[in-house]
Amino acid sequence: MTYDNDAVRAVLDAARAEGRTALTAPEGKRITDAYGIPTPAEGLAETVDEAVSLADRIGFPVVLKIVSPDILHKTDAGGVRVGLSSCAEVRGAFTAIVDNARSYDPKARIQGVQVQQMIPDGGQEVIVGAVTDPTFGKVVAFGLGGVLVEVLGDITFRLAPATEDDALSMLDGIRAAEVLRGVRGGPAVDRAALADLIVRVSRLVADFPEITEVDLNPVFATASGVLAADVRLLIGDPAPQERRRYSREEILSAMRRLMQPRSVAVVGASNEQGKIGNSVMRNLIDGGFPGEIHPVNPKADDILGRKAYKSVTDVPGEVDVAVFAIPAKFVPAALEEVGRKGIPNAVLIPSGFAETGEHELQRRIVEIAEEYGVRVLGPNIYGYYSTWQDLCATFCTPYDVKGPVALTSQSGGIGMAILGFARTTKTGVSAIVGLGNKSDVDEDDLLTWFGEDDRTQCIAMHLEDLKDGRAFVEAARATVPRKPVVVLKAGRTAAGAKAAGSHTGALAGDDAVYDDILRQAGVIRAPGLNEMLEYARALPVLPTPQGDNVVIITGAGGSGVLLSDAIVDNGLSLMEIPDDLDAAFRRFIPPFGAAGNPVDITGGEPPSTYEATIRLGLEDPRIHSLVLGYWHTIVTPPMVFAELTARVVEEFRARGIAKPVVASLAGDTEVEEACAYLFERGVVAYPYTTEKPVAVLGAKYRWARSAGLLR
Repeated sequence: MTYDNDAVRAVLDAARAEGRTALTAPEGKRITDAYGIPTPAEGLAETVDEAVSLADRIGFPVVLKIVSPDILHKTDAGGVRVGLSSCAEVRGAFTAIVDNARSYDPKARIQGVQVQQMIPDGGQEVIVGAVTDPTFGKVVAFGLGGVLVEVLGDITFRLAPATEDDALSMLDGIRAAEVLRGVRGGPAVDRAALADLIVRVSRLVADFPEITEVDLNPVFATASGVLAADVRLLIGDPAPQERRRYSREEILSAMRRLMQPRSVAVVGASNEQGKIGNSVMRNLIDGGFPGEIHPVNPKADDILGRKAYKSVTDVPGEVDVAVFAIPAKFVPAALEEVGRKGIPNAVLIPSGFAETGEHELQRRIVEIAEEYGVRVLGPNIYGYYSTWQDLCATFCTPYDVKGPVALTSQSGGIGMAILGFARTTKTGVSAIVGLGNKSDVDEDDLLTWFGEDDRTQCIAMHLEDLKDGRAFVEAARATVPRKPVVVLKAGRTAAGAKAAGSHTGALAGDDAVYDDILRQAGVIRAPGLNEMLEYARALPVLPTPQGDNVVIITGAGGSGVLLSDAIVDNGLSLMEIPDDLDAAFRRFIPPFGAAGNPVDITGGEPPSTYEATIRLGLEDPRIHSLVLGYWHTIVTPPMVFAELTARVVEEFRARGIAKPVVASLAGDTEVEEACAYLFERGVVAYPYTTEKPVAVLGAKYRWARSAGLLR
């Protein structure tokens, strides 16, 4: 693609020199022409005679629109006439439009009237636009026009600039995507032309940051191409880059010393029980941290049997982390001492910063940290756990079950929910990290580290916002091909779109953009806290699927129906059972059972029927995943089912056949123990629910596709 950037620059510079925030229609036409964006033939008429001449040259019917830098909403001003089919109609419309505009805003500068080719009937009306999102910067938008986009909000977003693959995925990413493929005998739209238009719009806003919004609405898409009937462009000052960016190497170096420290100083350490400084010291000591622990307190000589220092500058040797447990007002001075000591990381537990309105105090600590090259975790956090280092740098309850899951939270309360869940479910974690106000270290720093950490196989993050959405996407894209990233984004229900100058701007609610961009980055978005934690616990347990064919084997017809619904809800594919496989299953189930998919073995069957059908499901290479539905009976008690299932799955994995197996167990309370037994042995199982095991399987599939492991 080639673009005339000089032509665009000339238009933008002229408009900005006049102090304008919106471009006129002729200016928009020059920009769309420069970027190869197809628009109707048109021209600017300053007089009635010029309008008639232009209409005659373009060809009837035509559309007339007022051109004024001071009138953004032309229709509201009575400044639009459509379907003009003669010179006489053009003359009358020109006069009426100008009169309406002057009545609407007597002070408005009227540059003339735009005469535009009227687009023939037919084609699908769509909207293509771009907005400047506060988190992700420039994003491009696509949706169907009319009611579907304005009432249903059926619109999708991608980061700009978008690739051709991104654009094609947008065409399939709206709920009404089928309309574009042709319905009720209608022709399909030219997908290549529509994707090309999306790419060009995204490239335009990426190349010129001062373009804050683009609104092509409507765009008419037909089998032979696309045409943007109306173009609106808003301009402003490019958003300044406020956040300091660190290189990947700098992030990894700092995070390595944070997560694998050899020496920790506790600023504000205390002998007094009930003090945060005492709790942090006790957790570090009682947790078995093998490195050096240095208490810092100007009023003590000895804390918990260890020599105390008046200042961190007095601590001998290198220190990797300084954990702060002092009131907020004392933090800046102590942080300067940390900087002078050359300590690379400060963990600020205290509250009393931006979250309470003390923005200047938080800005001050950021300035000090940047001056000395100190990375700051917090403030306003519960601390952090690095279990493989036996490090518990927090004033909360300790946790020491080592495992493959890294968990982060922006909220202390959510952090404690994570801790309780991990303890109850015996989830092994590599780290639990509080982020709090995120004055410096945030999700993309930790994601970069956990992506490289061999101890971590899955990363789950609770967040309320992202300081730098593009940095997070960059880190996620580097991580997802190797391990799943699960995100719980709080604030799904937007308070409402801010006042915007275009349809695209009004439709770009915060959560809609987050949802699409996180999906674009390959992140698994959890709908709630429990789902985030369950995904994090289960995804490392499940093998990666090798194909789309999912088979349900159930002892209860009702469970089979619900499991089938869950399969569809989670974007999975129920396998169409071929005749030979159907016959093979029928050999093991009673005549009143049902093969097909689900395979219903009925509830009164002995353990041997469960075992035989599970074996067949694992043996046949055409089946890629199994969903088991168990119904509690005395014939096959819960633990009998659990033991035989775990044994068969382990046998096949030992033979190199590793397929995801999830299970839903319905019955009395004994099924809880059976589910725990299965989970510990690589079968993701839940009691009393058909939705949860399939949701976890769906999350595994979404990650596998994002990682390029499943097509």
